[in-house]
Amino acid sequence: MPNRKGSIHLFHFAGINVFLHWSWFVVAIFQIQYRRNLPHSYSSLSWVVLEYVALFVIVLLHEFGHSLACRSVGGKADQIVLWPLGGVAYVDPPPRPGATLWSIAAGPLVNVGLVPILSVIWFLARSQGWEDANPNLYQFIYSIWFINLFLLIFNMLPIYPMDGGQILRSLLWFMIGRSRSLMAASIIGVVAVVALGAIGLLMGWLTVWLGIMAAFVLMNCWSGLKQARAMDVIAAAPKRAGLACPKCKNPPPVGNFWICGRCRTAFDMFGAGGVCPHCGTIYNINRCLECGEPAALASYETHPVV
Repeated sequence: MPNRKGSIHLFHFAGINVFLHWSWFVVAIFQIQYRRNLPHSYSSLSWVVLEYVALFVIVLLHEFGHSLACRSVGGKADQIVLWPLGGVAYVDPPPRPGATLWSIAAGPLVNVGLVPILSVIWFLARSQGWEDANPNLYQFIYSIWFINLFLLIFNMLPIYPMDGGQILRSLLWFMIGRSRSLMAASIIGVVAVVALGAIGLLMGWLTVWLGIMAAFVLMNCWSGLKQARAMDVIAAAPKRAGLACPKCKNPPPVGNFWICGRCRTAFDMFGAGGVCPHCGTIYNINRCLECGEPAALASYETHPVV
């Protein structure tokens, strides 16, 4: 996933920093040139550039939907990175299915809200005869309408980690739990992207971009499967007697489930007394593996398991 490293900081709004990854410029050159050479394109390059920028304005609004929804349920969301495959909102909602569902669904809901607005504008442009009087402007309006609708439909496919796949995972979370829902969504994502690739191959739609997207999805599905497996291992581990997270009241597991931020060594936070046994880094704060909330190590001793 892209991050702020190698990215340009565009602006800061509502506590959220927006970055543009350097690869965006490289791909933009090729995409704009490709779009310019298509039949029925614009009469000037400036309209092609404007359309490409407008695409990422829609993407940015979509990502702000994710971020603001996440913050509304008490989660953390302070960074959005735009890159050639769209945008990534770094959201960390509370580990509850409802909170996760709202954080994910709010992005596509932005596109849903844009559909009637852009449809009215397109209808007015047609009724005013702009298709003949101002073909560049009419083409731009139609393209933006189509781009928003396409992004909405494509994003809602049940392919993890796209929004449709993550919404499916959140709904399954209510019924089969946190780890099993992630495992199921990841498996469904693999099956769906393979099916999509096969259809694309048969229909002649297989492109470089579809291949890149498929590779991206498969890597994230594999990561989701490993994460789900790790959740199962943590859930099955014995629990440390006499201690509990002050936020969710769940006892911490016994085992090397914490990773030192300095030397990357796995260790038992409570068994080692908050000190990495490899590099000696001291941790006074622990992030609960169950609820994800940070709390002082000492506070676990004041909230023993009843």
